[in-house]
Amino acid sequence: MRVSVYVDEPFIESRGKRWAHLTADSAEELHALAERLGLLRQSFQTTPGKPWKDHYDVTESTRELAIRMGAIPESSRGGVERRRKARHQARETSPTR
Repeated sequence: MRVSVYVDEPFIESRGKRWAHLTADSAEELHALAERLGLLRQSFQTTPGKPWKDHYDVTESTRELAIRMGAIPESSRGGVERRRKARHQARETSPTR
């Protein structure tokens, strides 16, 4: 299976900048691109047991660089839908079911 990294549209304004989310199909792929982008590991945001929420917040300029490095641009709505499907799939394959 091909692993992909995604970056949604900037939709949050904070500290005079517009921000987007950098996400991926796996934490390994996400961290690999984040490192190449020069993002600090301490800025990684995660919720234990909910890997579909894992992300880095990135500025518009970092978003553009991520796309040039191979990240797949997606709409904010598309990102929400993709993560919803991942959450559903994780529940379906959970050993507690």
